[in-house]
Amino acid sequence: MKAIYFLVALLALASSVASAYDPSPLQDFCVAINDIKTGVFVNGKFCKDPKLAKPEDFFFYGLKEGNTTNPLGSKVTAVNVDMLPGLNTLGISLARIDFAPKGLNPPHTHPRGTEILVVIEGNLLVGFVTSNPENRLFTKVLNKGDVFVFPIGLIHFQLNVGYSNAVAIAGLSSQNPGVITIANAVFGSNPPISIDVLTKAFQVDKDVIEYLQKQFWYDNN
Repeated sequence: MKAIYFLVALLALASSVASAYDPSPLQDFCVAINDIKTGVFVNGKFCKDPKLAKPEDFFFYGLKEGNTTNPLGSKVTAVNVDMLPGLNTLGISLARIDFAPKGLNPPHTHPRGTEILVVIEGNLLVGFVTSNPENRLFTKVLNKGDVFVFPIGLIHFQLNVGYSNAVAIAGLSSQNPGVITIANAVFGSNPPISIDVLTKAFQVDKDVIEYLQKQFWYDNN
């Protein structure tokens, strides 16, 4: 009897964890639309009548090279539910990341998705940091064809350590995983975070925080 109760408890826990992220589909697909009159609202999107679905709903044209002529030397081209309506409720999306030589995809998190990354061209130094209190760094240099995974919600980064352009494809376990770039969020928030908060948090002088808040925090997404 105890074993049965334990199994039920595990199933209940698994169900609660699963429902915390993208919903499991109860039909073949649920193409996202913006028409509130004819659609059914599901997890942030309205769904098209399946009888009206067409091949274009499941198609994204040309995942092209991103423009890396910016301060970071990188460009993330996302393909999520906003670009590909057929992804709605399927719990998956992807992104192409282009890097100029020494280009950086800066430390960031995806609050709603785990990321798995494969290097298509070039050499990338990648890594992620675990949560408090350990804050342990896992890092690795990836070559063409190598794969690395970044657990959900953890801060991670990718740096092109080669002398030529690099390209990677990232798969994410959410139709809309979201992204929080750490420096942009902390020093480029609108309105700005109180200097009293940041000087205390980073244990630096007020002048340092004021300098950082005046910088232009580029968004490569």
